[in-house]
Amino acid sequence: MDNLPRTGACILVPNHQSLLDPLLLQGNLPRPVCSMTKSTQFIHSFFRWALPRLHAFPVRRYRVDPQSVRVLFRRLQEGRAVCVYPEGGRSWDGRIQPFLRGTIRVLLRAGVPVIPVGIEGTYDAWPRWASGPRRGFTARVRIGKPITLGVHRDRTVREAALPAAEAMLRDALLELSGEAARQEMEIQVKESGSEALG
Repeated sequence: MDNLPRTGACILVPNHQSLLDPLLLQGNLPRPVCSMTKSTQFIHSFFRWALPRLHAFPVRRYRVDPQSVRVLFRRLQEGRAVCVYPEGGRSWDGRIQPFLRGTIRVLLRAGVPVIPVGIEGTYDAWPRWASGPRRGFTARVRIGKPITLGVHRDRTVREAALPAAEAMLRDALLELSGEAARQEMEIQVKESGSEALG
């Protein structure tokens, strides 16, 4: 929690494993967080009433949505914390998926601290393909140190900075979510298996 600014504008950027992620993350933070939430969640009458009260605002997935980007920048101008899932949806296999480039472009334009957040265990508790949550799993949230990407107003400069920013953020999320350690363990198991066969 020490890595989360108590005041001022910032963008939280977590990996996304499960429907449980927003509840686990935002339910345990010491300050309100405005969350970009897929627009289809607002169709149901209860969620249409509840989500705005939880500081959520809609975004249309898999397309450019200028309105949601304007809302995001407005929230930042108000000095608020905003949560954006760079994968654009929940993982199908528990691994971090490719990032939406539009999300990285927004981070490069915003000029506020970017807070990487690793979520681990929620895929095991409620994977995307399951009809409901399971019992007996432990979930963890790790908040990383703020990343400063700078302000890139010029489109050409922003596009040039995009690969490095994406790689920096991916490395942080791999570490914080525990996926880097799991990948290393898988490599060691394969190598030891190859040595045993050799």
